Amino acid sequence: MDTEGVLDVIRDVAARIITPRFRALTDAQVDQKRPGDYVTVADRESEAELGRLLTGAYPDAVIVGEEAVFDDPDVVRLLHTHPHVFVVDPVDGTRNFVHGSPDHAVIVAEIRDGEPVRGWIHQPAHGVSYVVERGAGVWRDGVRLVPARPTGRPHGWSSISRVVGLESPLLGAPVAPTRFCCGIDYPLLLTGATGFLAYGPPKPWDHVAATLMLRELGGVARTTDGDDYRPTSTGPALIAALDAETWDAADRALGDRIRR
Repeated sequence: MDTEGVLDVIRDVAARIITPRFRALTDAQVDQKRPGDYVTVADRESEAELGRLLTGAYPDAVIVGEEAVFDDPDVVRLLHTHPHVFVVDPVDGTRNFVHGSPDHAVIVAEIRDGEPVRGWIHQPAHGVSYVVERGAGVWRDGVRLVPARPTGRPHGWSSISRVVGLESPLLGAPVAPTRFCCGIDYPLLLTGATGFLAYGPPKPWDHVAATLMLRELGGVARTTDGDDYRPTSTGPALIAALDAETWDAADRALGDRIRR
């Protein structure tokens, strides 16, 4: 299945399973894995359907999905052992979805022999999709993106509460909060709305597709131990930036605080 074919699958699943539940969830269709960490019937059903359709097209592949890993943490080990993996976040930004915000997304990444090769971010309520193939660039609804370049001192967003509001002479503005949805945050980074993003310990379903997009556009994604982000990276934290200079400035400004 080509890249557009996978995107068609993602859009179809979102249209059939996710969007009909948007602003229509009942209390019985919402649960919390831990306080404030929501999961809904849309998450579970769309992950199962995406897994069924992707493994139907690629019988050699396995699925590492956010909800499957919550149910069985050993599933994430497939990233270390299996040569062909699809990583799935069926409803990224579930808290936003539950509260009626359009800032939610479906994220899928394909990994072969440990390396990301394709990625998809679909924002159903915004009607926008991003796709990437390694070595072939990043595309938004059929239009190829060009690299965004920061000017002046960088500004950024973080999901880490102890970093939000931090001021530094290295930065052009206090650190702002993210949109609490990587499938919204990263496209805004890619198009230059911010210069960097800082997250706590990274989960692969949040970051694999988007960091591939970022690198295709000349950006940098590294954990705060200095290593390039990989699908098996676990932390301690992740900074994604438009270029290496911005990454270095963000790490110097925030690193000590986000490593705590």
